[in-house]
Amino acid sequence: MPVIDMSTVPLKTGSIYPPPLDRTVEGRTSLRLGDAGGLTQFGANLVILQPGAKSSLRHWHQNEDEFVMVMQGVCTLIDDEGPHEMRPGDCAAFPAGDPNGHHFINNTNEEARFLVIGTRAPRETATYSDVDLKAEIEGGRATFTRRDGTPYEGEEE
Repeated sequence: MPVIDMSTVPLKTGSIYPPPLDRTVEGRTSLRLGDAGGLTQFGANLVILQPGAKSSLRHWHQNEDEFVMVMQGVCTLIDDEGPHEMRPGDCAAFPAGDPNGHHFINNTNEEARFLVIGTRAPRETATYSDVDLKAEIEGGRATFTRRDGTPYEGEEE
C-alpha cells in the first residue's frame, strides 16, 4: 500500500558535517518519508526544528533541485538576499546550480516543520556560503574539502 505509516518512520538525528560544524544543526531532526515509501529518484523529508535550531549550514546545490514548504510553525529562510519569514503553506524553490546559499532557522519558541523535496543526482556538489567548505556526494557518501579542493581537516573550536 502506498500510504506511509508515519508512526513507523524512524526519526533521523545527527549530521554528516565534520566536527565542530556538526553542532550547527543540534535541535534538527527529520523523517525520511521518500525512503520510507521506497522512492529512488527524489527525496522527501519532513524536517523538524526545535526552537533556535538551524536546518543546515547555508548551502547551495550544483546538480540537485530543492523545494521547501513550511508545514507547521514559523521558519526564517536565510538566503543571499537576507531573512524571509515563512509560515505554513509558504514555499521556496532552489534550482540546481543557483549559487543562492540558503538555510532555515526556527527563531520562535515553538517547534517548526517543513517538507523538503529534492532530486537525487548520482553525483552532487554542495557549496557552503558562510564557511570554507564543499561536499562531494556520491553513492551516499560525503567527502568534505575546502572550496579550493584541499582536504578539510577541521576548524579551531
